[in-house]
Amino acid sequence: MYVIVEIQGQQFKAEKDKFLYVHYLGENVKNGDTVEFDRVLLADNDGEVKVGAPLVEGAKVVCEVAADLVKGDKVIVFKKKRRNGYRRKNGHRQYFTKVVIKDILA
Repeated sequence: MYVIVEIQGQQFKAEKDKFLYVHYLGENVKNGDTVEFDRVLLADNDGEVKVGAPLVEGAKVVCEVAADLVKGDKVIVFKKKRRNGYRRKNGHRQYFTKVVIKDILA
C-alpha cells in the first residue's frame, strides 16, 4: 500500500516503514515526536486506487520524526557577466526533517 501525500507544498510517495526528507518542520518538532499529514491526494491498496477530488476523505499518514534537523547537500550558485569582471560565488544548504512512515490510514 502506498499513498501520495502533500507535505508543505511538495508531493511525496509514502509507504510504511520508509524514510522521507521533508522541508524543515520547525523548532517545535523534536526527535521521536509523532506528526500527522492529512493532505492525501491518492491511495493505492493492492491495485484498488482511490483518487481524491482534491483529497481522499478520511485518509492520513502518521509519521515519527527520526531527525529533526538534517542539512542537505551544498548547492553552489555562481553568477557571471562576461567581459565585465563580475563574478559572484555563493553556497546554500537546505534544512530538512527526516521522518519515518509509521502508519497509513486510508
